[in-house]
Amino acid sequence: MPAKRSPARRPTMKDIAQRAGVSESAVSFALNDRPGVSEITRDRVRRVAEQLGWRPSTAARALSGEGAATVGLVVARPADTLGVDSFFLQLISGIQEVLAERHLGLLFQVVEDVGDECAVYRRWWAEHRVDGVLVVDPRTDDPRPGLLEELGLPAVVIGGVPDTGHPGMSTVWADDAGAMASVVGELYALGHRRIAHIAGLPGLAHTERRIRTLRAEAERRGLSEVRSLTTDYSDSEGAAVTRRVLESGAPPTALVYDNDVMAVAGVATATELGFLVPRDVSVVAWEDSALCRMVRPWLSALSRDTVEFGRTAARELTALLDGGPARTVQVPVPRLIERESTGPAAGL
Repeated sequence: MPAKRSPARRPTMKDIAQRAGVSESAVSFALNDRPGVSEITRDRVRRVAEQLGWRPSTAARALSGEGAATVGLVVARPADTLGVDSFFLQLISGIQEVLAERHLGLLFQVVEDVGDECAVYRRWWAEHRVDGVLVVDPRTDDPRPGLLEELGLPAVVIGGVPDTGHPGMSTVWADDAGAMASVVGELYALGHRRIAHIAGLPGLAHTERRIRTLRAEAERRGLSEVRSLTTDYSDSEGAAVTRRVLESGAPPTALVYDNDVMAVAGVATATELGFLVPRDVSVVAWEDSALCRMVRPWLSALSRDTVEFGRTAARELTALLDGGPARTVQVPVPRLIERESTGPAAGL
């Protein structure tokens, strides 16, 4: 029988001390960049540590107050809607790519509401679990920036707008208002005068920006039959709201959905009700994904590089962790890709 292999042993500070010919306390001073050893000793200890493949223990770093080598991400949304949301999957992919380059871990948690999210931040801070956090889904009346500022946790808000009230917090944002204005402009040019916006969760800052922009564009163009209806982003609510608006007395000739999942469910519902897309009703999805090209007709959609959005947010957070200043960074405006699901309004 072959001999059983012993698990590899991690090098310790004692190993480094023996190899470098110094005390363990000198190794600690050198590796933690503290006074008490000469520069010659510090350089020798660091070279030996590198040769042995030594890495600091994240648990020990947390106990000493030097950091956890981990950043946090909490999402306060219904858990059953996240698994099919392409935006979050791509966003997290971009975040993880940057964190992996820095050997940082990502602590991810799903909670019921913002109150629970704030409780998680307090617990992580008390337990030294994370060095900083990425904040998603900014609210119109949001308690999280003030709390994170109070706790002293570095944070990057993803999807917010420039916030002068919290100068120590970075923001990475996209111009949802500009994107909605471009969608309304394209639909108006196609002759659509009755437009329904199947929106996401009420109270989210980007949902409110899209609703406000749609209303403003409708007023500017003299459109009286334009409205927004909020949902939870799920396919079931997307289908239910689609049925409701299409069965109304004056159904819309164009539907704009706040994600790809609801748009696909909307096309299925419209077809079931006898509406042809795009002859009777045009459809636009806010998030472009493979799902938009797996249905017939292919869906017109707002496209952006969501993976790069995640990378940008993670880079801004690591810059804060390195002691850099807070910044506001705008990513490119999502652009409308017209496919088979949009066309001239019926009767034109």
